[in-house]
Amino acid sequence: MNTISPWAATVHADLENSAVIWEKECHKYNFQAYNTGDSLWIAVTWPESGKMAFRPAFGMNSCFEITNMFDDGQTLVVNLETRLGQYEIIIAFPSENSAVLHYTTTFKANQPLLIPFWPRDIIPLTQKGSVENTNGKIHMNQMGSRSGILFASMTKPKTGSFFYFQDLGSLSDYCEATQTTVDDTVCGSWPEIGFRLPSAEDKPLPAGKPYIISDAYVLFSEGIIDDEIAVTHQFLNNLAGVYRLLPHPEIIYHNWPEITQNCLNDIYTNKGCWTQTNGSPYLNAYLCDYDTPAEVMVQLAVLMPLNELKHWYGGTHPVYNELFNGLEAFYDQKVKTINRWLPALNGQLDNSEIQKKEMVMDSWYLYHPLMNLTRLALKGEKKAEELVLKSIEYAIKVAHHFNYEWPVFYKMDTLEVIRRETEPGKGGEKDVPGSYAHLMLLVYRLTNDKRYLNEAEKSVKKLEGRGFDIFYQANNTAFSAGVLLELFKITGKKEYLDLSYACLACLFKNMQIWDCQYGYGKNYPNYFSVFPLNNAPYTAAYEEMEVYAALSEYLIQAAEIDLLPSLKILIAEFIKYAVGRLPFYYPTKLPAEMISEEVKTGEIQKELWIPLEDLYSGWEKSGQVGQEVYGAGVGFGAMVRQYHQVKNEDFLLFLDYPLINYRKSKQTLRFTVLGSVEFQCNFKIVLNDNNNIKMQVFEQNQIIEPKVKSKMLLEYTVAGGSAIKVSWN
Repeated sequence: MNTISPWAATVHADLENSAVIWEKECHKYNFQAYNTGDSLWIAVTWPESGKMAFRPAFGMNSCFEITNMFDDGQTLVVNLETRLGQYEIIIAFPSENSAVLHYTTTFKANQPLLIPFWPRDIIPLTQKGSVENTNGKIHMNQMGSRSGILFASMTKPKTGSFFYFQDLGSLSDYCEATQTTVDDTVCGSWPEIGFRLPSAEDKPLPAGKPYIISDAYVLFSEGIIDDEIAVTHQFLNNLAGVYRLLPHPEIIYHNWPEITQNCLNDIYTNKGCWTQTNGSPYLNAYLCDYDTPAEVMVQLAVLMPLNELKHWYGGTHPVYNELFNGLEAFYDQKVKTINRWLPALNGQLDNSEIQKKEMVMDSWYLYHPLMNLTRLALKGEKKAEELVLKSIEYAIKVAHHFNYEWPVFYKMDTLEVIRRETEPGKGGEKDVPGSYAHLMLLVYRLTNDKRYLNEAEKSVKKLEGRGFDIFYQANNTAFSAGVLLELFKITGKKEYLDLSYACLACLFKNMQIWDCQYGYGKNYPNYFSVFPLNNAPYTAAYEEMEVYAALSEYLIQAAEIDLLPSLKILIAEFIKYAVGRLPFYYPTKLPAEMISEEVKTGEIQKELWIPLEDLYSGWEKSGQVGQEVYGAGVGFGAMVRQYHQVKNEDFLLFLDYPLINYRKSKQTLRFTVLGSVEFQCNFKIVLNDNNNIKMQVFEQNQIIEPKVKSKMLLEYTVAGGSAIKVSWN
């Protein structure tokens, strides 16, 4: 039996003793509204059995009087009044295809009010009123400032499942007025779960102005989910179902070619980006951090997008060769692999952190640089191929030693475990089996040796049964999704595709799908951002860039399979918003007052086109970790994926969804837009200043006109899944 608070103990009796003020049936679910005095409740009865109550409004020590009700059969509007102020609750059912409840609550106070407490808005019910005697399983809930999601099944009495989504962006005015935050507001312990309005204990809610205090969507289903694959799949379907109904912020277009040139110039010319060792230049991890020895991951994190840029431009920037020529020095003869730190500088590690000790390796750090080296080898870089093939046996040796289940830190020479778990009872770096498998498949492509394919299959078996717990670090989980998709395409084994979807569910669980417009968050777009770690309080430039690049490739590689429809929506929309959001990691795009004066590593030079590592949505200042030189490839990665050159022509195409089937014939260009037909993306033709070309654009063989037309830009909106033709003369 669960322990409950006074705000839950009387709910069933209150409902039993109150009259139904409104009732509606939707897709065989029954919805009844009650005014129980200090709360307005919506009780939902499942088609077979089971009941749950949702509280759109709480009277805060006062009783409600209904002053008006309006019901047009589609939407119910209830106006309530207490001694403290006026409430308006709008209840709607916005989906024709499924049972979805949407309620929005607005409150206007009669006088400035401190709000020290608010009860959660979901309570399970039983036939006999024993709320504390119910049981349920919470599959996931909000962590930090991620999306306001709670996904749960009610198992006693056996009822069904529900997916709750609080659109936290709607509460921005409330948070701005009270200087509060919506972090960790959608969670709780069974049976008191759901959303709790942030407590306004220091700054009162002003009087006389209406504030949205809840904006909730609830999807209902009859099944109780007890399989980790089914849970992750239904999560994706539910999230896409809600996403269809949400309002979405406008996309900001940026001149990525100009940003790219600014980044190249600042990396190459600013001395704070560089250090010298034995006459060779290396990038610092953070601007002006000269104390930490050079890291191989840092060099390759910039080299790989520079390689993509090299192929896009058809020319090589000097910074590329300088970085590439320094890679060989990272090979450690003692352990027969490239090392995280320059072996020549091991004595300069200051032991200030676990990983800053000689021979200590963070598990994912071994495989990440090898992945990028192999990608360079696949692009024809022979020196990279030599380093990979000299290092790969050690990489396999470590995998076998740990039986494909990696700790957090270990000694490279002895393989002694230094730290086994991320937290007590949480296990090690659980998505490294996917990163390792990704490396193995890259080497398989390089060598055509099936040994590496077999290694990949053995490793991904360790991802089974983990559900939402696969995620350790966002970019590694994204790589895991991609390698599982590739294994499915190679082998035809559906379990790999299911696991791939589970990895993607872990990523979308760790995203902020709401628009923070309070505190410093209102200074930049933060909608659909992804967090680097499960408990990270900020989003991070490099991890976001790698997730963006990995998901772009995922959608392209999945074009030939029957991809889960919800993923056609979610992946494409994530990419679209990432393209408009990523430039705001550059401090040049941010107001000075939101950048931290105190920096953990190095220093910040606001005028440089070098990204901040950390962005916070809310009241905390950004850039607390430092200015991230190894994230400088953000601009290069975005430009080569979203801008498409037209051979022998003086204009570019920009699309913020990925595309396939790109082909040119004379003065005609054709391609297919990826994504879902339910959503649209932005298509632009970027013209040269002296260009007098006349353009015609066809979508599904129908000519379309530009939304905006200027001398240098033609702007269109096209649907996902569309066949596009561009002709000119």
